[in-house]
Amino acid sequence: MKMRFTRRTFLKTGLSGAVVVACGTLPAKWLRRISAAATKARMTGAQTVMPIPVPASSPKLFPTEIPKYSQHGYGKWQTGDGIPHQKRLDLMKTGYNDAGVKPAANLLRFFTITDIHISDKETPAQAILYGVRGGVSSAYSGVMLYTTHVLDAAIQTVNALHKETPIDFGLSLGDTCNNTQYNELRWYVDVIDGKVIHPSSGSNAGADKIDYQRPYKAVGLDKSIPWYQTLGNHDHFFIGFLPQNEYSRKTLIGQEIINLGDVFTDMRGMDSRGYYMGAIDGATQYGDVIGVGPEKNFPTPPKVRAADPDRRSLYRREWIGEFFKTTSKPVGHGFSQANIDNDFACYSFEPKSDLPLKVIVLDDTQRNDDPNNPESLGYGHASLDQERYDWLVQELDLGQAEGKLMMIAAHIPIGVEPFPSMMGWNQKAPVTETQLIDKLQEYPNFILLAAGHRHCNTVTAFKSPDPSRPELGFWQVESPSLRDFPQQFRVFEFVRNSDNTVSILATDVDPVVKEGSLAATSRTYAVATQQIFNNPLPFLPTGVYNAELVVQISPEMQTKLSKAGTPVQK
Repeated sequence: MKMRFTRRTFLKTGLSGAVVVACGTLPAKWLRRISAAATKARMTGAQTVMPIPVPASSPKLFPTEIPKYSQHGYGKWQTGDGIPHQKRLDLMKTGYNDAGVKPAANLLRFFTITDIHISDKETPAQAILYGVRGGVSSAYSGVMLYTTHVLDAAIQTVNALHKETPIDFGLSLGDTCNNTQYNELRWYVDVIDGKVIHPSSGSNAGADKIDYQRPYKAVGLDKSIPWYQTLGNHDHFFIGFLPQNEYSRKTLIGQEIINLGDVFTDMRGMDSRGYYMGAIDGATQYGDVIGVGPEKNFPTPPKVRAADPDRRSLYRREWIGEFFKTTSKPVGHGFSQANIDNDFACYSFEPKSDLPLKVIVLDDTQRNDDPNNPESLGYGHASLDQERYDWLVQELDLGQAEGKLMMIAAHIPIGVEPFPSMMGWNQKAPVTETQLIDKLQEYPNFILLAAGHRHCNTVTAFKSPDPSRPELGFWQVESPSLRDFPQQFRVFEFVRNSDNTVSILATDVDPVVKEGSLAATSRTYAVATQQIFNNPLPFLPTGVYNAELVVQISPEMQTKLSKAGTPVQK
């Protein structure tokens, strides 16, 4: 059997959501304010991570040849110029004139992190085979060694930003884990809580001498910042792609490395066989890959160093339950006991008592019992069953009736991946993507959908179906991954303007990494991975897209917001 896979067949990131950028930038005064705030924390409005091209004379390396990266010029970067905010008027009426419009009041400031993919690199059940010779960087790259360290650096950067200008709350948009594992989720929560992290598993090989294996004390998120959690496909599917089954769950807590076939073409999925998927040896400096290749090459099944019960796969309600075991706030991080009891990962909250705003956290991942579609294999699609759709409509109806601005936090973006993309809408879902978009455009108070999943910085305008009512349009903003290049998170700011429009400022942030730190090593590996795999990211070479997204709100909401917020200093 010949394996046929590339990152595109795995992710199908067709970039169909590439944006049409309107002319214009933020007023110079705003840009100066952003630059001043970026002197300590790495806001990309002030400076960016600029990869240095690999010399033309350098050989093409395989992802596993990490010791050769530096010698041949892979992974090198320098500080580049900042990327100003692109002012977007896509949702406004034709002829709208923003001349003379100034920011009047700051309403809200929050951060989003997503697709952290905390990885137990030593687990016997993963999909390293699909990336060791190129193909799928999401299956293997050197950044797997340092996922907790990058999260720790991002949290430290959030804290620095919070000291400069207070942050109201944080949103994690899913894919906290790489592979549904208990230990992965505990590392994730414990990093944010500021606990001691033991980033190894099994025999804990190398914990006394290998940098990425050594225990360390995470800094933890500032205790005054509440944060809320969203479910991603990697949080409840094997490598985000297939439902765990008895074989994979047993393999996770054993020693033998998982044996699978070409899951991208084989309808048998987790029941296919033919290739050992590999693991990483934590006792080696660069995380040597072991136990990978056709089963015929192994007289006996390859094994990892030791089994570990903490590698067990969590069911969704178990995954939700772990967010109650925390020292940061709020307990549950948005989830309630009802979410556990009902196995239901949707909820809503209102972040500020003095601002009429409702955040709707929506689980738009597939169900574990969805049929595997032979025309678009895998379980990385967006999807809503009738229960979640009805719940969403009820939440939107209530928010509209109560006169509140509304935004949705979901893992998978909508309207940007046409069928048969493996990241597009689930064609077997009882609710269609068109039905969902049409429904969202019935609510004048709905202004933003924040998502992750595709590891990129795309912004998409969903214009009002009625040109005379621009307030029926909304923005969708995707946040980048903390795992893959450009390894960023976003800061959002809601600003009321002098003409009673609202601006949403979406700014990419590079985690501050000290020279010689493990997070700095991960950045080097992330740059090298991009240079080796050539993943089809938008906005290269930096991958950055900062935007000011202007929203027309209804007369009723204009009145409600007229006294809201902190006045902007003139």
